[in-house]
Amino acid sequence: METLAVHAGEQVSDPDGSVVFPIYQGTVYRSAPGESYHDIQYLRLNSTPSQRYLHDKLAALEGAQAAVATASGMAAVTTILHTLLAAGDHLLVGDVLYGGTHDFLAKHADRLGWEYTVIDPHDPSSWEAARRPNTKAVLVETITNPLMRVGRLPELVAFAKASGLVSVVDNTFASPVNFRPLAAGFDLVFHSATKYLNGHSDLVAGSVAGSTELVDSVRRTLNIYGGTLDPHAGFLLARGLKTLALRVREQNATALALAEFLSANDTVSAVNYPGLADHPDHAVASELLSGFGGMLSFRLAGGVAAAETFLSSLTLPAVAPSLGGIESLVTLPARTSHAGMTPEARAAAGVHDDLVRFSCGIEHVDDLVADLSGALAKV
Repeated sequence: METLAVHAGEQVSDPDGSVVFPIYQGTVYRSAPGESYHDIQYLRLNSTPSQRYLHDKLAALEGAQAAVATASGMAAVTTILHTLLAAGDHLLVGDVLYGGTHDFLAKHADRLGWEYTVIDPHDPSSWEAARRPNTKAVLVETITNPLMRVGRLPELVAFAKASGLVSVVDNTFASPVNFRPLAAGFDLVFHSATKYLNGHSDLVAGSVAGSTELVDSVRRTLNIYGGTLDPHAGFLLARGLKTLALRVREQNATALALAEFLSANDTVSAVNYPGLADHPDHAVASELLSGFGGMLSFRLAGGVAAAETFLSSLTLPAVAPSLGGIESLVTLPARTSHAGMTPEARAAAGVHDDLVRFSCGIEHVDDLVADLSGALAKV
């Protein structure tokens, strides 16, 4: 993975011999005789040199035949759904989805003529009853937010193949370093590349990877809707990808160390991290994942007041809602990613008001432990 991240997709095209692929900021290029519309080199059509370079690198990291970058993670998932579903079609979705994906379906599926049914990714026996004759696809996440649950993904892939469904997975929290969905049998994998793929909290992007046939279909839909990634943002994303394996493996190790530290602290009442033996999905995660990720969440015995004191007492992590960057971030999901849910719905999902979510950066683990220890001593 380290070698792929550095060398995959690299091209020698600069006449001056630069070892870094240049930014082709141009929007339009000379056409060749007989080119089809979707093969014309044009920025919105995702076919310029900078875009093809990034797509090749993304495809190599995913072990995919093809990939396409999008303007955001939401552009990735909405374009996939617009590609796979027509009016009258039905979709199966996991019971925990990124808030933007959930809101898109809740607010727009009806008017688009789509139907969807929520399934429990941990209960394979329930999936067949949820399938309908007009079901076209199933969408789940590798590691869910914010309880870090990991579903029965191999069984889900087998179910989708047996049922003729396109299987789609949001692999944002795991990254290709910790899980390769296409090798596991999924048809399409997408990311909010804003997070781990880029890793530096300085751009918004998305990615979709899979077979040439499926990705070409997604790209043609993307070309129509215009969710194209700017060449400069693509350059930054390609640069971030080169250190992906190094960053993620460091974040994996840090997250496990912090989870173990927090589990042993009397002021912490619960820790959610699939690398811990007492996590409900530890056995499944151990079989599927190469690493358990850089995300964890926990609750403090003192409730909301303790959580607020804890956040205000930290010095290294920024209190911010994103994740996956080189700097550690901490947030209360009830006030950020899950603020749109009712209190009752949040409680049913285990997103309590005092739940703290922590995204591990690449700071030294001893410094993070010392910072957390000092903050916990004040609650």
